[in-house]
Amino acid sequence: MNATLANTIFRQSIDVYHQADHVDTPIQNPYPAQSMEALLYQKNWIDTVQWHLEDLIRSPEIAPEELVGLKRRIDQSNQDRTDTVEQMDDWFIALLGDAPRKPTARLNSETPAWLLDRMSILQLKIYHFREQAQRTEASDEHRQKAQQKLQLLLEQETDLAQCFDELLEDIRNGDRFMKVYRQMKMYNDPTLNPVLYQQK
Repeated sequence: MNATLANTIFRQSIDVYHQADHVDTPIQNPYPAQSMEALLYQKNWIDTVQWHLEDLIRSPEIAPEELVGLKRRIDQSNQDRTDTVEQMDDWFIALLGDAPRKPTARLNSETPAWLLDRMSILQLKIYHFREQAQRTEASDEHRQKAQQKLQLLLEQETDLAQCFDELLEDIRNGDRFMKVYRQMKMYNDPTLNPVLYQQK
């Protein structure tokens, strides 16, 4: 497991989504169930669909009832995203949980899975800024600005990949360790969201 593999799968998911380019396209995960590859593909597919849902909900012509439906769908997508990241963290705990920990080991604030979450979103930004930089009907100024931002995103891609690989190496070597704090989202829980439990 390394950053190169993760980014390759993220790009694969993005490319497959854009063949139909529709938020209702069903996922066809090509990887074995419960494998890290399948989780990476699932994670990015969720991100990619949500990216386009966020575009749709900002249409000035959207009907109120459609807006409500999209907002609820985005809320569910956020929950699915969090659940998938936590499944990925479980995978890393199983892989690295027995790694020796040096007395000088430092706690890392971000787990490997949450770093992968950032890397997945970054691949979407790269895809769409590259798209903007190549828009033939856009102005030269628009394309140049998009290209400048794309260059920064590509630099960040390199940096995050290095950070991810170094984090796994440090955990394996006992120089850093991870702790998982579940996200504990409240708004989707009918026992924790006061708007929901007060209606009962």
